[in-house]
Amino acid sequence: MSKKPLILVVNDDGITAPGIRTLIKIMNTIGDVVVVAPDSPQSGMGHAITVDSTLYVEKITIDDGPQNEYSCSGTPADCVKLGIREILKRTPDLCVSGINHGSNSSINVIYSGTMSAAIEAGIEGIPAIGFSLLDYNWGANFEHSQSFIKTITENTLKHGLPQGVVLNVNIPNVSKSKIKGIRVCRQAKANWVEKFDKRQSPMGKDYYWLAGKFVNLDQGEDTDEWALENNYVSVVPVQFDLTAYQSIKQINTWNLND
Repeated sequence: MSKKPLILVVNDDGITAPGIRTLIKIMNTIGDVVVVAPDSPQSGMGHAITVDSTLYVEKITIDDGPQNEYSCSGTPADCVKLGIREILKRTPDLCVSGINHGSNSSINVIYSGTMSAAIEAGIEGIPAIGFSLLDYNWGANFEHSQSFIKTITENTLKHGLPQGVVLNVNIPNVSKSKIKGIRVCRQAKANWVEKFDKRQSPMGKDYYWLAGKFVNLDQGEDTDEWALENNYVSVVPVQFDLTAYQSIKQINTWNLND
């Protein structure tokens, strides 16, 4: 009998979020599951880590599933670090992060705590996937995402991932019958056009709320934004080596040693 894979499950919406509860359920059908997730929402934390305060981890039970679960006071990246270094007895075969409540397509990958957890695992040499559903509602319906998540997970375990690469998976918020399939894509060139809503407290002190809108600047039909708009599950291989190799030769022409 083959040994079940060991799967580390993390997220950024908090350990009680419906998205991670669904992801745990799916992973329990594939392998042995250990959950290390934030004790409160950590959305938009990016790759922040805790360096100036203490971290706490508590073993908890939320449902009657076979998984082992730990609630962590830190960020998503902290959860991966603690999971690997302190909680797990061996290196996991896979790390999955999510299911995020809301999109992590295009430039959102930079800000995402969900994807940063996956990237942290990737840095450790662990195959990793971040899953997101395009529905920010806490009561989002994740049922239609399950078969796609299982397919992508099982293929990742079977084939592995290239060194230095993790997967960013986004799922359209439509019924399963409307999803046309899975497409491997590139990240769309898009950004947030931001503004700040300036207000004043009763004590006369200014404060700000970040606002803005997402603008897709990319007309390509090979992007994650195109795939999602056309009811495909998007899969973007993400590399965490940020070196712009194509620019090295040009910058080496600069007069930098005078």
